[in-house]
Amino acid sequence: WLIAGKISWFYISELLLPMLSCATVVVIAGYLVIPWLRILKTGQVIREDGPQAHLKKGGTPTMGGIFILAIALPGGLIWSYIYGEFNQDILAASLLTLAFGLVGWLDDWQILQKKSNKGISPKAKLALLTVAAVCFCGWLAWAHPEITSVRFPANFVLPLGLLVLPLAIFALLGTSNATNFTDGLDGLAGGTGAVALIGMSILVFNSSLNDAQLDLQAIAIFAAALAGGYLGFLYHNHNPAQVFMGDTGSLALGGSLAAVALISNLMWGLLVVGLIFVWEALTVILQVSYFKVTKRTGEGKRLFRMAPFHHHLELSGWQETQVVGAFYLVGFLLAVVAIALQQL
Repeated sequence: WLIAGKISWFYISELLLPMLSCATVVVIAGYLVIPWLRILKTGQVIREDGPQAHLKKGGTPTMGGIFILAIALPGGLIWSYIYGEFNQDILAASLLTLAFGLVGWLDDWQILQKKSNKGISPKAKLALLTVAAVCFCGWLAWAHPEITSVRFPANFVLPLGLLVLPLAIFALLGTSNATNFTDGLDGLAGGTGAVALIGMSILVFNSSLNDAQLDLQAIAIFAAALAGGYLGFLYHNHNPAQVFMGDTGSLALGGSLAAVALISNLMWGLLVVGLIFVWEALTVILQVSYFKVTKRTGEGKRLFRMAPFHHHLELSGWQETQVVGAFYLVGFLLAVVAIALQQL
């Protein structure tokens, strides 16, 4: 909205106050929750076939996503009520995010119980996420029957009719798995996710300001509150991390981003601000596919030293902090590009 020249301290406060307040409370909560996670012996189990430098991270408490969601979700609801913007959209987005977080928590818990890096089966995880996604999309079709197309900048509209629903389910499942893949370095998923949520909150807020018929402020506040939660988490998760978010936080992150984009009909915005997550997931798909194809004709080969791509950079000689810093910069630039494209 800064590019559009629509600067108002009231409007800015609708995003800044939820974000800063949630960030502050999450920072404080970390001092209470992290020792409790240590007492519960929620130490992360590190993959033995991963980068050897990561083995020293074994035992670091995981499931930190529980105090992100426990603070940011109620925070978003409270601030939307304070600003008089509370509606069913923010409630639905919160429930979807919570549902994805619960699936992640179940996976984290099973990993800790089995003391291996394998939680619930991939099929079971996908099934649970799909149920939550289908329920959300059913609500979306009922609450927003006008969303039958995908809108792009420059007033370009792609009519899809009922095909919007399978696309929405794919977006929810794809984004959540992509953010899950990205959660592999200290501060990586939390920082890039926070930047993406900030970008989406600005895009949503701009849409609401530019079209008085769109009632999207509550969703913008929701995204800002979640961004604050993940920013606050970075205080405890930056290198060297004192806690990991686990699938609890990473699956919820992807679900929240997709939910915001679907409700506001800003799928193109999700693609732009979330391009890092798309690339991370794509490198995994390419790695597995190439290995299977080459194994049929001989010895299986790999496109990357290791997937997702952040591990490839590590094994190529990059320091962990360099990788994270580069991803932050790219994420910021993507958010700026998305905001600029919206003005077309």
